[in-house]
Amino acid sequence: MACLGVFVAYLPVTTVSVSLPAIQQALGASTSELSWVSDAFVLPMAAFILTAGVFGDVHGRKKVFLAGLLLTAAGAATALSAGTVQVVWIGQALSGLGAAALLPTTLALISHAVPDFRERGKYIGIWAMCLLGALAVGGVLAGTVVSRTEWRWIFVAPIPVALIAFVIAVRMLADSRAPHGRRLDWPGQITAALAITGLVYGVIEGGAGSFGDTEVLAALAVAGASGALFVLVERRSASPMLDLSLFRSPGFAATTLVAMVMFMAMIGFFFVLSLYFGMVQHLDTLDAAWRMLLVTGAALVVSGPAGRLMHRLSTRGMITVGLLMVTASLLFLLGAEADTSFGSLSWRLILLGLGMGLVTTPMTATAVGSVPHQLAGMAAAGNNAFRQVGGALGPAVLGALLTSRAADALPGHLADAGVTGATSAHVVEAVRADGLGGAGGVPLGAEAGRVWAAVGDSFLDGMRLCLVVAAALTFLAAVLAFVLLRVPRTAPAPAGQAVRRGGGVSPSAEHGKAAGVTVAAGPGPGPGPGPGPGPGPGPGPGPGQAPVPERPGAGV
Repeated sequence: MACLGVFVAYLPVTTVSVSLPAIQQALGASTSELSWVSDAFVLPMAAFILTAGVFGDVHGRKKVFLAGLLLTAAGAATALSAGTVQVVWIGQALSGLGAAALLPTTLALISHAVPDFRERGKYIGIWAMCLLGALAVGGVLAGTVVSRTEWRWIFVAPIPVALIAFVIAVRMLADSRAPHGRRLDWPGQITAALAITGLVYGVIEGGAGSFGDTEVLAALAVAGASGALFVLVERRSASPMLDLSLFRSPGFAATTLVAMVMFMAMIGFFFVLSLYFGMVQHLDTLDAAWRMLLVTGAALVVSGPAGRLMHRLSTRGMITVGLLMVTASLLFLLGAEADTSFGSLSWRLILLGLGMGLVTTPMTATAVGSVPHQLAGMAAAGNNAFRQVGGALGPAVLGALLTSRAADALPGHLADAGVTGATSAHVVEAVRADGLGGAGGVPLGAEAGRVWAAVGDSFLDGMRLCLVVAAALTFLAAVLAFVLLRVPRTAPAPAGQAVRRGGGVSPSAEHGKAAGVTVAAGPGPGPGPGPGPGPGPGPGPGPGQAPVPERPGAGV
């Protein structure tokens, strides 16, 4: 049931991303408006995912799961009826709220059903495969639909899937909630939503216009102030939405930071790649979808084995190597031209997918498994929230860089193509106002071929800048993973302060007590309900029990 839920949550991602050129052409949307088509989904997901996790802990995860399915179906139905880009935004926002409800509850349901961390890793691998499967299916489905009918019908698929999942969940899904008393944290929710919304809005509008504009500065100021207030509120809250002491767990802190940086690079890159296929290579949506499938398909193939291998190999090594593979593939794509063949692109895209698949499962499992069992829902929500913040910033940042660099390069490419005078000035003005697609609104006459060739060359200049930035971000994520996911060398702890290792983190019980969170990444075989081997509910070893030895090469 959890896997079906995450499939529904992520189905709109590539369904929409490969359809962006068709949406732009049909609705006359600018590049910044297209950024909001993606971010209208990701932004509410990032802003409300923590609240959804708390709602599930307090009122029952089944209720939140069912609400997420209904919101996803409602969002798809709204976008299906869209006649303007603004209505698409509304539909995407509803679907994003649905995804915010589904993501933390699906991982929390897995954690509740499978308390053993090592066994849980296998199921999180299946969860990650369903996530990647949704990305793979969504693109091909959208391509098939757009090639046969109009773009609106790409939103049909989530509706029956969500409703079927709803019926099954009502009958079969067992409810669960946090075993300890939690309350809704409205001050934390409000400040978090304001911080995330202000940041993403400021970046998108600043990239489309100027970062010196009053509304952009105001949005960024609201983001900064709200972020600071969020930290203060959560530190003083008796029942915080996100317990900040979780970040004292190296596994949680590292994987959360890496996830945010990686998703910023990857979601932003997919946004740019979709436009490259449509605007430069002039592919239809289905042909673009098959190329995107190389990425998601390769990631899907690797993610399952990665879940099984993460307890035999170094998780730190798997995540670092995967991120380096992603970095290398982005740098190899710098050589892409307007006429680059499918075969030449394919191996680079497959390498990208293999790297993604090697990272996704161990990163998610380490984040959830590096905290006590009763905090798994909060950890899942927190990790996903930061991941989606990065995903929301990706199209905003890379879209702004793409438009700015392409607009700056366009006059030179027009001159090289022999387009000068009034036509050149009108094209440049249109592109600066409405993005590269704005050139289509200028009467071009006999010069249309040369203008569009110059626009394509300008796009490639912008895309190469985006690839360099995305590669720098994924390389930074690799460095962060390598440095922060180190297993600390500690002396054997006395009884009562045993060191637990495995699965990615090994702080001592004394450290966990000081932090307010006892981190237990690798549960033992004991019969108690907690993740530790002792008979009690706590995560540490029971009295008189020896600490769990670390297996050489295990962990991160």
